[in-house]
Amino acid sequence: MITDNPSTLWLIPARGGSKGIPDKNIRPFHGEPLVARAVKQAIECAKDKDTVFVSTDSESIKKIAEDCGIQIPFLRPEELATDTASTYSAIMHALEEFKKGGKEFERVVLLQPTSPFRTSGDILGALELWNPETDMVVSVCEARTNPYYNAFEEDSEGFLKISKGEGNYTRRQDAPHVWEYNGAVYVMTVTSLTKGPLSTFRKILPYPMDRSRSLDLDTPEDWMMAEYLFDRLTRKD
Repeated sequence: MITDNPSTLWLIPARGGSKGIPDKNIRPFHGEPLVARAVKQAIECAKDKDTVFVSTDSESIKKIAEDCGIQIPFLRPEELATDTASTYSAIMHALEEFKKGGKEFERVVLLQPTSPFRTSGDILGALELWNPETDMVVSVCEARTNPYYNAFEEDSEGFLKISKGEGNYTRRQDAPHVWEYNGAVYVMTVTSLTKGPLSTFRKILPYPMDRSRSLDLDTPEDWMMAEYLFDRLTRKD
């Protein structure tokens, strides 16, 4: 049963390996490792009964997290920290390990370190939308490509046709809104997680964010863009 003040696991997934940006989770972004930024945001937003935890296979990441003031009582197994391992497997591993120690949770707030423009306001805004009847609240931004307007598929003869609808929209703003996950905030109900991965969720509420705060660091080009945007946003002159 979900309580009025649900116990929450704040989970930051941060494995040691990364092909797109080597060691990206410990790489300093304007003087602070990405994982430390995420941990500090979680601590700021968490309540006293909550637990802030970094799921990692890396001793280096573990030390950074503990230097921020949290405890990492166990590491993620190597087989759950490969390029092909899912975030869902890391979530369930953490829940199961905490359960062995007598600690259970009603919801999980997942904060990826690779969203440097996520704010505490974004996190709290997503939390306000959550209720026990939902599977998940997830942060989104408006999709660049809209299947009702400028996304196309090939028909049986190889000609392009609009992906969805009849192609009657002549202005993008008239087409239905289409969202994409931006990876910044996930608020998930534990009972839903125990039934299956995120792809099986049907009761999902969106928390919209501006595209300027939705940049996810996956490639060196993303990092360069983030540095540029951060400089522009914090410039004093």
